[in-house]
Amino acid sequence: MNLDELVIYVWEGQADIAERVERCVLNLGVDVIRADSLNLPADSSELGNAIAVVSVSVLEGARFTRQGIEGTFGMPVLWVSANQREVSPGSYATEYSHVLPFDFTGAELRAMLVRILQRLQSNRRQVQRSGDIIAVAECMQRLLHDVDTFADCEHSVLVIGETGVGKERIAERLHERNSRYGQGPFIVVNCGAIPDGLFESLFFGHAKGSFTGAVAAHKGYFEQANGGTLFLDEIADLPLYQQVKLLRVLEERTVARLGSASQVRLDFRLVAATNRPLREMVREGAFRADLFFRLAVIELAIPSLDERGEADKLAIFRSILHQVMGEELLQALGEPPFFILDAVAQMYFPGNVRELRNLAERIGVTARQTRSWTEGGAIQRLLDLAQNLGAHPLAASPGHEPLLADRSNWDLEERNRIIAALNANDWKRQNTAQHLGISRKVLWEKMRKYQISDGEPEVPLPN
Repeated sequence: MNLDELVIYVWEGQADIAERVERCVLNLGVDVIRADSLNLPADSSELGNAIAVVSVSVLEGARFTRQGIEGTFGMPVLWVSANQREVSPGSYATEYSHVLPFDFTGAELRAMLVRILQRLQSNRRQVQRSGDIIAVAECMQRLLHDVDTFADCEHSVLVIGETGVGKERIAERLHERNSRYGQGPFIVVNCGAIPDGLFESLFFGHAKGSFTGAVAAHKGYFEQANGGTLFLDEIADLPLYQQVKLLRVLEERTVARLGSASQVRLDFRLVAATNRPLREMVREGAFRADLFFRLAVIELAIPSLDERGEADKLAIFRSILHQVMGEELLQALGEPPFFILDAVAQMYFPGNVRELRNLAERIGVTARQTRSWTEGGAIQRLLDLAQNLGAHPLAASPGHEPLLADRSNWDLEERNRIIAALNANDWKRQNTAQHLGISRKVLWEKMRKYQISDGEPEVPLPN
């Protein structure tokens, strides 16, 4: 979206700001509409790309509250202070997220419009990314049902899942479907990437001059997320001394920037994610129990790509090919050959959806460059790409079946022990691996070695 696609609705009351707004955006192609006596449509979709500019002097009307305009009409609000610029916008309540002084300049107005526009674009990208989550498998459909059930509440959520399963996508869905926080910012923080000594500055922010190099005031992650969602990825990587500080903010819902005594009240929703066993870390003393229970009011476990099954793998694979190759080229080439689809369905992806996306993008680029699934050595190149990712070994060519292991060398007792463990755990790989005391990768290697397929019965041992 560009500025020339924007519509500004101005509620000025007695402040006489509409003409000034018009002059400031005169050469930008922005439509400015005086809205004091305008009856806006009940359906916010008819408003298009709209921003409200509201003078604080008209706050006596209930419809001019932030919740009224953003909630009813779906528009972000830019407030114009009733005071001159010597009064800091920080003196206003935190619900006024975008504030200009009464004597604002054209440059200040345009800069604020650009920031709001970037927020609108960011929110739309989030909706596009998280709105198309593929869920063919029943376990994934149950998860999305739970996500939608718990989305519209204020409680903290802990998202658990292996690397690459899409924890951030689930957090985005929780954010965008929340009526209270969904219109606010979605702030993503990777807790494993916080440099030593910068936790306080990054999370709490700092006042101007609070330390060498602090040439301007800075809002920390807590303040940046105010009115929206704070997503803390890799929460298990936070050291214990930082966990204490996070817990205090969550309990008191206030924060003070470094170098400032002023407390800022916070209103955000927290979503945390991890791929590590937090309960076990609590028992070992590596993670605070009080913080765990504060985070895990609601727990959502994302199934691995293996648990989702072949249908989800192939649906995701085809979706990515459409994105990489384009509809026109895919129609010209037709569906990927069976040997490719069959290989992808049988492959094990330790990196889950992220690794599958990697393979699909590389296959799509290769096929796009050759404009063929079969010419110019493309088949061998595609198979080599898959094997280079360390996934399930494939046939050397589509005309050759994979070599079978020499069954005379099989340890049938071990094979039956693995099948019995799989049966006892409903053929869930992760649970079976824990039951056997091995990693899931080792379990997969053994299943491949002994050619164990889902639901296969045990084989009687020879006398």
